[in-house]
Amino acid sequence: MQAMPINRAQDHPPSRVVGPLAGLVVADCSTVLAGPYCTMLLADLGADVIKIEPPEGDATRGWGPPWVGVGLEGADDPGTAAYYLAVNRNKRSLRLDLRRPEGAAVLRRLIERSDVLGENFRVGAFARLGFDDGELDRLNPRLVHLAISGYGPDGPEAAKPGYDFVLQAVGGLMSITGFPDEVGGEPSKVGVAISDVTTGILGAVAILAALAGREREGSPAHGRGQRIDVSLLESTLAILVNQAQNAFVTGRSPERRGNAHPNIVPYETFATADGEIAIAVGSERQWPRFCAAIGLVELAGDPRFTMNGGRVRERRILRPIIAERLRSDTTVAWLDRLDAAEVPCGPINDVLTALGQPQAAARSMDVAVEHPRLGPIRQVGVPFKLSGTPATIRSAPPLLGEHSDEILAELGYEAAEVATLRSERVV
Repeated sequence: MQAMPINRAQDHPPSRVVGPLAGLVVADCSTVLAGPYCTMLLADLGADVIKIEPPEGDATRGWGPPWVGVGLEGADDPGTAAYYLAVNRNKRSLRLDLRRPEGAAVLRRLIERSDVLGENFRVGAFARLGFDDGELDRLNPRLVHLAISGYGPDGPEAAKPGYDFVLQAVGGLMSITGFPDEVGGEPSKVGVAISDVTTGILGAVAILAALAGREREGSPAHGRGQRIDVSLLESTLAILVNQAQNAFVTGRSPERRGNAHPNIVPYETFATADGEIAIAVGSERQWPRFCAAIGLVELAGDPRFTMNGGRVRERRILRPIIAERLRSDTTVAWLDRLDAAEVPCGPINDVLTALGQPQAAARSMDVAVEHPRLGPIRQVGVPFKLSGTPATIRSAPPLLGEHSDEILAELGYEAAEVATLRSERVV
């Protein structure tokens, strides 16, 4: 495989960050996935994200295997989990015990200097540490505070912990994911923690909206920060989109259809003579081209199938006809014909193949970054490209507490004070 270019921290020092959020300071008290993914997006866009980790570190540091760097610090060194490395690049780590008054004082000083605070404590837990909404407003009236929870800060389930797998179930997503009962299917989760990831994305969108409102004259929020609540439940319900609307319109919950689409036909996977392909006939103009490409031009003129609505109603008749035809030739042969006919289609790639395909390489979606302990580590590239202020991968996910002294000095702590905090295990 082609060697990936290596980005080193010194190639993009803070003073030379060109991302649109350069100069923005984010105090990140979140752990695991939704919050760290959100703040990584902000960091990719140039923000200075300071990751506040408990003494034991973010739990995902131990969520392996797979591990990277096993045994580097001795036979008992378990290494770092790939999970942690996935969502913490471009950040600085401050290891801090917030249960100690001295640790809370450090965070207060950081909050006073921050634009954004992100946290995902259980509802009420952050306030019990001394950081209720009133205190945050006193410390920094311009602070944008993102609070991530499982179910939201109020309502009958507010006190429950939020885990992606459970929220995929509770939020209805699993009920529409998987193959139907009649073919041996069952409700299934998505292959990544999609409720967490979506919550992180929506959290980033809301933060950027609050920042824009804070800076824009004429906005009701001009000059002030605000609290943002984003929950895994609400995020999961939001991404039901057309399936939720189908349920509202019909009064019935959608059924599981495997890889088939509830509203478009043909729009699913089909077996070929040697594999399987994904086909998406997404418009009426594509339908006759598809029929011609697979050698069943008569289907395009059949009044039952002329329009998508008819194809959806008659999918039990139409699908077997298409399926039988596609089983007659190889994956490569069908992809060539369908591509030539400009019908959306593709192979079912595994993850490494997907990351290694030429188009992904052309868009820089496999990037290596130099880690201070682990050497070069590969990262999924930045998915958004800004022409004037590009997002960048500047530094590897930090070691636990790697930047503690540096950050404390920036906050005005003298060397002797830092030494005391260390000796008392506050940092």
